[in-house]
Amino acid sequence: FSFKKLNTLQLAVLQTKMKATSFFFVLSVLIGVSLTATIWPKPANWTETTTTYQLDSNQFSFAIIGYSSDILTKGIQRYKEIIFYNYPWNHKIESNENNYQNFSSISINVLTNNQSLSLGTDESYELYVNSTSGIYLQANSVYGAIRGLETFAQIVTPVYVGSGITNYIVNGTTISDAPRFPHRGYLLDTARHYLPLNIIYQQIDALAYNKFNVLHWHIVDDQSFPYKSEVWPLLIEGAYYPTHIYTLEEIKNIVNYAKERGVRVLPEFDSPGHTDSWGVGYPQLLTPCYDNGEPTGQRTVMYPISNFTYEFIYRLFEELNDVFIDDYFHIGGDEVSYDCWASNPNITSFMNQKGWGTDYSKLEQYYENRVLAAAEILKKDYIVWQEVIDDGVTVKPSTVVEVWKNPWQEEVAKITKLGYKTLLSAPWYLNYISYGEDWPTYYSVEPTEFVGTNEQKDLVFGGEACMWGEFVDGTNSVARTWPRASAIGERLWSTENTTDINDATNRIHDLRCKLIKRNIPAEPPNGPSYCDIEFSPNYNPPGGY
Repeated sequence: FSFKKLNTLQLAVLQTKMKATSFFFVLSVLIGVSLTATIWPKPANWTETTTTYQLDSNQFSFAIIGYSSDILTKGIQRYKEIIFYNYPWNHKIESNENNYQNFSSISINVLTNNQSLSLGTDESYELYVNSTSGIYLQANSVYGAIRGLETFAQIVTPVYVGSGITNYIVNGTTISDAPRFPHRGYLLDTARHYLPLNIIYQQIDALAYNKFNVLHWHIVDDQSFPYKSEVWPLLIEGAYYPTHIYTLEEIKNIVNYAKERGVRVLPEFDSPGHTDSWGVGYPQLLTPCYDNGEPTGQRTVMYPISNFTYEFIYRLFEELNDVFIDDYFHIGGDEVSYDCWASNPNITSFMNQKGWGTDYSKLEQYYENRVLAAAEILKKDYIVWQEVIDDGVTVKPSTVVEVWKNPWQEEVAKITKLGYKTLLSAPWYLNYISYGEDWPTYYSVEPTEFVGTNEQKDLVFGGEACMWGEFVDGTNSVARTWPRASAIGERLWSTENTTDINDATNRIHDLRCKLIKRNIPAEPPNGPSYCDIEFSPNYNPPGGY
């Protein structure tokens, strides 16, 4: 390898900033190329030899020797483009390619024809690169094969040898891999700021590259209602702007696009709070607020004593059930203010009839139970925010509870002691930003590090990185997410003992460069550094340059 000379001080400063543990890591960052393959998230079992093989890029094929499907063939086409991308190199790396054994194919063996995508989908895979097996990928499901193709793409190293020629090399490899947690999610908020479709597609691709498997789509909230319902067409009046909407066809396309990449789309329609935008088109859904017995003209929070409210929600859920194919709905339930309910004389009368006095948590339970019943009629499982349980709502045993408040250890201990499956998001709010490296903070979280029995810890079945959208839109959504969310992705995929922050520092830099090559504008995770190919969006100024 050839690289520019650096003095001792420059090397020391860079080594400190990158938290590197070896001189060779510093060199790999400086020249923009890894000396050995790096994989993110780190596989459960992975060994690599020093034997190097070369791929014949002109004739290389992906041979399907097990069950085939459109999902697999489309995945192969994507990864063929990723692996054999024609890199615009600006430097030459010395390489004696004549010493490498040449491979011209990878054999892919999917053992079952089950293409359904759910919480229980098997994403495991095995990958072998050696002189006996050649290159061989085996998985129990097509989604395991997709994960294996991602790993294969990461271990192939392009090497430019001059004269416009790029060689693609890979070391001998044995990998047996499977995710630690079955739910590895990312929350995308399109209510605080509308996100264009291409940003959502870009985020889904980045999720797949990082082996996330859930897009938690927080599609509506107080501020806007961009979902274009056909059964309740006036809901769209709550959108920011007539063009800031998602049609049912567009949503179905997003769901299908995500499924092809092994990503479930989990819709969230939060209520009874966070619903002001619902009332723009249907004001009768919201509670009329009073002051000293007089109506204020303000409406907020769902009107829980009207049968129309529940008829409305059931018909909306019917439509959502057709659009979103996942087994789960996220029905919210957080941050419910009782002030407007307490001011309304009709609600006061209803409460007295029920014998609830001024215990408005009883009214919240009444509302949530009727909404949950609607989901159950449609045979949907559901996820709720922790307040639903904190406020004493009775839910079915299969309910999943998402913990978003700190101290999360106490809350997870409480929820799991009640026997509910639990998702963790509290320590992984990406919308909180600060100067410097913050991904190590996310990386250091251990979801089962709370006081509880082994049975309780088994109920923690994943977590989510959350990017709330108050200060995020299409200009910064992707860059602010990646590779910061990657740290959470590895925590949820890799083994519990994958905790070496120095090793991760090396690999997350390499990951960032790989994402940039795939047109994902990932921000620098470790301070001063560079990638051999930098992100360069097209910009055509008015009047030209």
